[in-house]
Amino acid sequence: MASGSQIHYKQNRLKQLRAFCHAARTGSVSAAADKIFLSQPTVSLQIQALEREFDTVLFERRGPKIRLTPEGQLLFEMAAPLVEGMDRLHDAFAVQCGRVDQGALNIAAGESTILYILPEPVRSFVQQYPGIELKLHNVTGRDGLAMLRADEADLAVGSLMEVPDDINYRPFVTYRPTLITPKDHPLAGRESVTLAEIAPFEMILPPRHLSTWRMVDLVFKQHNLAYRVTLEAGGWEVIKKYVELGLGISIVTDVCLTGEENLARVPLDQYFPKRSYGIVQRRGKFLSPQTKCFVKILDRAFADRVVEAVPEQVGEEPRWDDAMLG
Repeated sequence: MASGSQIHYKQNRLKQLRAFCHAARTGSVSAAADKIFLSQPTVSLQIQALEREFDTVLFERRGPKIRLTPEGQLLFEMAAPLVEGMDRLHDAFAVQCGRVDQGALNIAAGESTILYILPEPVRSFVQQYPGIELKLHNVTGRDGLAMLRADEADLAVGSLMEVPDDINYRPFVTYRPTLITPKDHPLAGRESVTLAEIAPFEMILPPRHLSTWRMVDLVFKQHNLAYRVTLEAGGWEVIKKYVELGLGISIVTDVCLTGEENLARVPLDQYFPKRSYGIVQRRGKFLSPQTKCFVKILDRAFADRVVEAVPEQVGEEPRWDDAMLG
C-alpha cells in the first residue's frame, strides 16, 4: 500500500508537470503562472524540482523568454497528454456516462468562417448542448494558431494554406474563386472570362497587406497584366455592397455568396486556387468531449459537400485564408 509521502509526492509531480507544460507552451514562466493561478516563484520552483528529479536542464533561459532543450522537448511530448487527460478527466467521465451538459468550448475562426461556415453548426450545437458555454474568437491566422498552441482555443475552423508540423488540418468543404460584378456590367452573364478581359476594369479589393491582394497581384503579374484598384475595403459583405453599387468589380471566394445578392458571378478556377475550409487542431492535443461533439455536428452539416484537393501555395508563411478579410 502506498505511503502518505508517496501519494503526496505523486500529487506534487502532477502539479510540477502541469506548470512545466504551461511554461513550455507559453514560452514564459510568468504567463504559465497566470494561466494556472500560481505565483511566478512557485512555477519556477516546480520546474526546478523536475530538473532535479530528472537530472537535466529542461529550459534554456534567455531573459524573460524560455525555450525547451532537447530533453525538455522529450519530457513535454510525454507529459502533455497526461496533464491534459487529468485536466479533462471530469469531462471525459461525464461523456462516458452519457452527459455532455456542462463545460466550455473555445473556437478560433476568421470573420468569413464565422459569418458563412459556422452559423448552422453553432445553432445545432447550442440547441443540443445548452449547458455548454460556447465562445467564438474572431481572430486572424497568426492569432488563431497562437491560441491553439497556448491552449486558449480547443479548435479552430478556417482555411489553412500551409500546415505547420505541430498542427493537424482536416478540410471538410471547398469553395471556388469567383469574379463578382454588377448585373449590368459588360462581363456579367459570361460563362468564363480571361484575366485580360478583367484587367481594364476598376477593382475593389481588401487592404493590400492581406492575402487576397497578394494573390491577385501575383496572378496578374504572372500573366504580365496590369490591373487597377479603385477602392480598398475590409470584409466581404462590404465588398459585395460596393460592387452592387457599381463602384467596381471584385474577386472573392464563393463561400460569401448566398445567391441573394444583386450580383453576377463568373468562376475563375483556371487562374486562382480553390479554398478549402477545415478543422484546425494542435497535434497531440487531448480532445475534450465538447470538442468531439462540435466536430461531429460540423461533419454532419457538410456531409454532402465534396472536398477537393487544394494545392499548397509555395513560399508563403502558414496562415488561414480568413486572415485576408479577418
